[in-house]
Amino acid sequence: MPATRSALVRSAHRSIRKGSKSFAAASRLFDRTTRERVWLLYAWCRACDDIADEQDHGRAAAPVRLGTRLAPQDRLATIRTLTELAMAGESTGTPAFDALAQLRREVPITDALVEDVLAGFALDADDWRPRSEADMLRYCYHVAGAVGVMMALVMGVSPEDQDTLDRACDLGIAFQLANIVRDVWEDDANGRCYLPVEWLAEADIPPGEVTKPHYRGALVPMVAQACALAREYEDSARVGAARLQFRQRWAVLCAAGIYGEIAREVERLGAHAWDHRVSISGWQKLGHVWAALAEARSPRVPDPETSRPVLSRRELAALAQAHPPRLHD
Repeated sequence: MPATRSALVRSAHRSIRKGSKSFAAASRLFDRTTRERVWLLYAWCRACDDIADEQDHGRAAAPVRLGTRLAPQDRLATIRTLTELAMAGESTGTPAFDALAQLRREVPITDALVEDVLAGFALDADDWRPRSEADMLRYCYHVAGAVGVMMALVMGVSPEDQDTLDRACDLGIAFQLANIVRDVWEDDANGRCYLPVEWLAEADIPPGEVTKPHYRGALVPMVAQACALAREYEDSARVGAARLQFRQRWAVLCAAGIYGEIAREVERLGAHAWDHRVSISGWQKLGHVWAALAEARSPRVPDPETSRPVLSRRELAALAQAHPPRLHD
């Protein structure tokens, strides 16, 4: 029997509590309907990430027998098959993918948006690396910006409100840039690097040696450049947040503050940013909750013309269409 909505919501709630304390905390600020839809969306995104990286809610999964690990393209095929079943409204037998099917019955999430997210997993499966800053931002669009657009739709933003959807995408990109600078060491251990090859070449850091101790000094200004980009996208997102209803605005501003703090802490620590994984304490998160409440009550609306990144949703989507990843069957 297909799972009921309440069962899917409970499963999704467990997933977000296990996988992201920051998002779980911010989601409490939404009204009940929006909060549950946020959990459903998170559950699908989390499951796709875990299948792609063979993890359990972002952490190392239980060991598997030698020779039984799936190849990256096989993992991508699993994600695509389950997602396509969900997009067709069919039961997958997997709560996280059934959550997507349920969400699409309630929210106008298009096939194109789902495909844009899947394209990010395809890039990773192909062992892709960003050559330019635009490439890095295009990757951020796939894995986080498109999810930001979905989140805006979940919060009731009209599909016709293109500018606010752009701002929601910008917030996702800001989040992903924070992830990139925080996880340089972790990504390198997994054979990945999301800093542009052109940046590394300018800093005289050879490919595959980004975490060598004698290159830390050269890495610091590069990471500061990415953090500056993250602030630019976060500022743009705040323009869109000011247009949301109060509780939604509060939640979005809270999440923006918490993730922005991660990037700021990485930048502040300089060469010591990767001595341990940067995290935000419970007290710091609580501080951002109250700061976001104050801002949500009296939203400051920046000038929309001076708070727009050069590359936002529509430009990045056009780049993605011009350079599509290989979506293997």
